[in-house]
Amino acid sequence: MTDKTPKTAAIIVAAGRGTRAGGTVPKQWQTIAGRTVAAHTLDVFHNHPRVDVILFVHHMADTERAKAEAQTFGAHLVIGGATRDASVGAGLKTAQALGVSQVLIHDVARPGLPPELIDRVLQALETSPAAAPALALSDALWRGTGGMVVATVNRAGLYRAQTPQGFHLQPILEAHAAHPGGAADDVEVARSAGLDVAIVEGDEANLKITGPADFKRAEAILGSKALDIRLGNGFDVHKFGPGDAVVLCGVTVPFSKGLVGHSDADVGMHAVTDAIYGALAQGDIGQHFPPSDPQWKGADSNIFLSHAVRLASEMGFRINNVDCTLVCELPKIGPHAAAMVQAMAKIMDLRTDQVSVKATTSEQLGFTGRGEGIAALATATLISL
Repeated sequence: MTDKTPKTAAIIVAAGRGTRAGGTVPKQWQTIAGRTVAAHTLDVFHNHPRVDVILFVHHMADTERAKAEAQTFGAHLVIGGATRDASVGAGLKTAQALGVSQVLIHDVARPGLPPELIDRVLQALETSPAAAPALALSDALWRGTGGMVVATVNRAGLYRAQTPQGFHLQPILEAHAAHPGGAADDVEVARSAGLDVAIVEGDEANLKITGPADFKRAEAILGSKALDIRLGNGFDVHKFGPGDAVVLCGVTVPFSKGLVGHSDADVGMHAVTDAIYGALAQGDIGQHFPPSDPQWKGADSNIFLSHAVRLASEMGFRINNVDCTLVCELPKIGPHAAAMVQAMAKIMDLRTDQVSVKATTSEQLGFTGRGEGIAALATATLISL
C-alpha cells in the first residue's frame, strides 16, 4: 500500500463468557493444541498479509489476559459491551477512528479459520458492500415438536453461516446504529439496512466452539496442522577486562580476568538468547533490552534468556534443543561444561540432553587466539506447539 492509512481491520469479538462451553474460564482462554483459543484466532489474522489492523474486543474482566495476547500479536484492545451488538459497535467505532475502509468481523471461538477463507471474503468485498462465508446444508431437515417429527423442511438455498463477515466500514456502522439490537450476526444487521451480502464458500475447519465436545473437534483440526520448525543462530563477543572470574552459560568460572559488558557479559547465554530471538524473527537482545537503558547495567543474563523462552511460548513455539560453542584459549571450559548445561536447561525448562555446551580454540589466531576475549556461537531449534 502506498497510502499509510490502514485499509482492512479485523474485529475479533471476544467479550462473551461462553458458559455453554464449560470449564473454569471463558472458552476463548481455554487451551487447544498448546495455545489459547484466542491465540489461535489472533495468529491467523496477524499473519495474513491483507489484514492491516487487529482490534481485539474483550470483556473488562479479561483485561490482563487480553493485554498479553495483544502484545504478542500486535492487536489493539477494545473494551466490549454487555451484548454482542454492543461489542461489535465498540470495535466499529475504533476502526472508524483508525481510518480503515473495511472490516472483517470474526468470532474468537472460530480458531480453525483457514487464511484462504479471509482471501475469499476480501475478494468479494471488491464488488459487494458485504460478504460472508457459509456452507450449504447437506443434511435433511425436519421440524419437530415434543420429540416427534412434524414436518420436513426443504433445504434448498439454506446455509450455515460462518465468520469473518466482511463489510465496507461506513455502511455497517450506519446499519448498527439503526438496528434495535438482538441480531444473530452482523449479516442480519446488514440485511435489515438493505445491504446486499455476497456469499462465499465457507470451510468445515472453521467450526465455532460452543459446547465441550467442540474442543475435541477443534483439537483434531488445529493439532493436525503442519509443524512450523524454526532454526535460529546467535553470535556474541566480549573482551577481557579486570576481574577474577567470568560468567559463562550461567556459571561463574574463576579466572585471572573478567569480561566487559553492559550486563554480566555472559557471552554464551547471550548467543543462545539471540538464537531464540532469531528463530522467532524477533531481533536480538539489544532490541528487547537496549544497552542504553541503565536498568540493565550489570544485569544477570538469565533475565534475557528467560524473556526469549517466554516469548517463544507466547508465540506458540517450544524450544526443542540448543547448541552453544564457546571460542577461547582460556579459561578451560571442559571442567565446567556439565554445570553450564544444567544451568541453561533449568532456565529454558529443557532436559539436559536438549542442551549442548562445548568449547574450542581458534588455534591462537585472531582476538580469541591472542587471549583478548571470548566469542560464542549458538543454534536453537523451535517447534510450533
